[in-house]
Amino acid sequence: MQNNARILGAELVGTTVLMLGGPGSAILIPGNNPAKYLCVALAFGFAWLVMSYVIGPVSGCHINPAVTLALWLTRKANSAHAFFAVIGQFLGAALGGLIIWRIAAGVDGYERGTFASNGFDQLSPGGYGLGSAIIVEIIFTGLFVLSVLFTTTRKFSVGFNDLVVGINLALIHLVTMQVDGTSVNPARSFGTAIYSNRNTDALEQLWVFLIFPLVGAVLGVFLFLLVDDSRLEDTMLDAEPLRAIRDVSDRGIDSIVDLSTGLPSSDPEPPPTSG
Repeated sequence: MQNNARILGAELVGTTVLMLGGPGSAILIPGNNPAKYLCVALAFGFAWLVMSYVIGPVSGCHINPAVTLALWLTRKANSAHAFFAVIGQFLGAALGGLIIWRIAAGVDGYERGTFASNGFDQLSPGGYGLGSAIIVEIIFTGLFVLSVLFTTTRKFSVGFNDLVVGINLALIHLVTMQVDGTSVNPARSFGTAIYSNRNTDALEQLWVFLIFPLVGAVLGVFLFLLVDDSRLEDTMLDAEPLRAIRDVSDRGIDSIVDLSTGLPSSDPEPPPTSG
């Protein structure tokens, strides 16, 4: 039987650990060099990997509202599960941020600054603008969600799902940290922005990292439906207009493949059964 209190608690603990590992390493490791970026990326990946084994059997280890949204849209998590998971994620992000802040404040003269918040323009590590941040959050959240969804299928190799997602999260951070600090997780962005110095605009820019990772989650679901044999009708996105678009695109792609290769692109008819 589903225990919503345990789901909330597991997601709270998991997201707290993700905050301690990811933003915690960004804040507590001194300096600003390529080696630090590698450390932070690995910290995010390792935190996800460890928590997947620890709380995965309890809540599925979403520790990310974008992941929860994608699993809800594909009916892999029910509404109650999604609701309590998201509450736990934001509480865990706030708790993790608070712990990091109190540790960092133990150094004389410590200034919070942006507190490892995500941002663009003056808050971007590489000086990237709003458009770049939006693209990063949509595309890379979509790719992250795609990896999570594929690990839930029966075709995926047993025992490798948590490892693949953890490595993917580290890779995403390595690619995108210079752009906006890498969110792909609204809770992570919330948990740092609320402790940032008020003169840094981190809170004012938070909306980007609350909205566009969720847009990326929807993109990830569509990518999953494009390359997997799961059906649109089995998801929360099932609607007549989307069915029509799906059917037209399927026929168009099949026609192009048939014309270019001379091979039938449709699946063969199953053989008749006896009796």
